[in-house]
Amino acid sequence: MMFFEGSEKKVEAVLKPGHESLRALGKPFWENLVAQANATILSSVHNDRCDAYLLSESSLFVWDDRFLMLTCGTTTLVQAVTEFLKHFSQNELAMLTYQRKNEYQSHLQKSSFDEDLVALSGLLPGTAWRLGHLDGHHNYIFHSEAAYQPDADDATAELLMYHIQGQAADYLRSPSQTLEGVRALFNWQGMLPDFQFDDFLFEPFGYSMNGIRGDRYVTVHITPQEDSSYVSFETNLDKAELGPVLDQLLRLLQPQSYDVISFNLATKLAHQGGVVRVDQAEQRLPIGYTMRFEHFMVPPKAPLSATRL
Repeated sequence: MMFFEGSEKKVEAVLKPGHESLRALGKPFWENLVAQANATILSSVHNDRCDAYLLSESSLFVWDDRFLMLTCGTTTLVQAVTEFLKHFSQNELAMLTYQRKNEYQSHLQKSSFDEDLVALSGLLPGTAWRLGHLDGHHNYIFHSEAAYQPDADDATAELLMYHIQGQAADYLRSPSQTLEGVRALFNWQGMLPDFQFDDFLFEPFGYSMNGIRGDRYVTVHITPQEDSSYVSFETNLDKAELGPVLDQLLRLLQPQSYDVISFNLATKLAHQGGVVRVDQAEQRLPIGYTMRFEHFMVPPKAPLSATRL
């Protein structure tokens, strides 16, 4: 069985006002940071507000005052975070968050969240939370403890889909798929007008996409393997634009279960018939964000067959 851990780890860091732009650090700085996580930069797109780098494992976005990095597989994102903290002191840092979620095969990871927490808290005072039941889907977050107030439009949403089905899923697992075919399948230009896109089709399959428009971003990562399929979508689109995009992705990919994680944004989705909300959690974080976590699933209609290992 071919297996790849699609589940991402994620860091976001914001510098205090008056600091030199992070974009001015240049690509070599970010190449080194990405290498600390055991990943590489594949390509990039740029506009006057943001640099978006597509990675061998997920994505990196850099704005003047902040950066966001996601890595999947067995990457060591915590090492990239500790490397960043060697260059920027607590006095320069306005806010930092570090997230991990439940993995399909956590024993294959280079570290656990608890071990990451030890590494981070040794460099940066902070607090950690778990949203969701430990024996089900859940999300961990560590955040710096210094007071912080995000901008009014600083809101993000993540849609994490598991066990995708239907014609789109079949195509994403097909040996005959092409980059042009995947683009046509999703119709990114129609779904997200005026965005610049950068994408990559992996061998034998797997797909990543970054998109930017001004300071807005979207990122998509697809691990289509049948036994462990996983698709993530993350963005800072406003609520009016977000809803139709999420609904379209759910209709197209027909996941058997999915998580919705948001910061300072209450999402409302057009769930398909039969979908039930299994779990939900909400936490007001001291750094000015309300984090929401919801897990949905389609109950199986028949017993699942055992998988011979």
